[in-house]
Amino acid sequence: MSDPGREPLRIGVLGAARITELSLVGPARTTGHRLVAVAARDRSRAEAFADEHDVERVVDSYTDLLADPEVEVVYNPLANGLHGPWNLAALAAGKHVLSEKPSASNAEEAAEVREAAAKSGTVFMEAFHYLFHPVTRRLHEILESGELGELQRVETLVAIPAPADSDPRWSLTLAGGAVMDLGCYSLHAVRMLAPWAGGAPRLVSARGGERAGAPGVDEWLDAELEFPGGATASARCHMAYGELEMSCRIVGSRGEAFAPNFVLPHRDDRVVVRTPEGERTERLGTRSSYTYQLEALAAHIRRDTPLPLDADDALATMSLIDESYRAAGFEPRPRTAL
Repeated sequence: MSDPGREPLRIGVLGAARITELSLVGPARTTGHRLVAVAARDRSRAEAFADEHDVERVVDSYTDLLADPEVEVVYNPLANGLHGPWNLAALAAGKHVLSEKPSASNAEEAAEVREAAAKSGTVFMEAFHYLFHPVTRRLHEILESGELGELQRVETLVAIPAPADSDPRWSLTLAGGAVMDLGCYSLHAVRMLAPWAGGAPRLVSARGGERAGAPGVDEWLDAELEFPGGATASARCHMAYGELEMSCRIVGSRGEAFAPNFVLPHRDDRVVVRTPEGERTERLGTRSSYTYQLEALAAHIRRDTPLPLDADDALATMSLIDESYRAAGFEPRPRTAL
């Protein structure tokens, strides 16, 4: 590409996480961005990953990847407890960072990530990919249009069947738990409605349940919030649910809009709108939300197109996660030392 504004991103991948095929490999292939390097704790896993996904080369360690001059963007899909330390290291190395959510183990660490991003002058983005898909954009457009009237209630639920007991998402030392893996989406989606609700929501109450055999780790958590304008919200998550459900319902004084799967809209791209005039179903397309996300990140890095997510937003979400944990009788997640 001769146009500097369209030059491919040169991306380095930390680890060989399963999510990377969906969250980065496919989108990079679709949009023409380069996966220049991968590193994993086990080099053989990195080599297998590189062979399967056409990554240009394998480097020996995460540290080597951060020192690689050809890598300009670091993608961090490691276990939750490793997000903060390696985000800090990547920012200190002068790299742009796309981090899987959440950005850190707790708000104190997220504040350090924010400071590091400001100091580095590079881009930091938490991978709330759902925000870039037309399903979520359409929910916001409908609310903005006034068709639903005044916002009254928001209900989000992000739930999945239980991962295996050995899964790191059940590990307290790796910052696991339902809120960290799923509830972050529920809370973030509520936070993103602040422009139509008089400002940011405040936590009213929370309750949750501990995973059997995993002390301190939440299996589920329900949070209740209230906006300055008087609207209320529930942000629920469950990591041992009977089925996958990732829904968002927005209720106004004149009607409601419902997205059955706002987190993974490539599985279900419907937005159902009900008002006194009747009911309609809009389909917004099954193109991956991760592809929209990568395009938005590239546009910001190459052309300074505005980006709705940054380290400040990540800190605000992490602060609400910590507050929800405390209100439900849990402690915020501990930091993980490298």
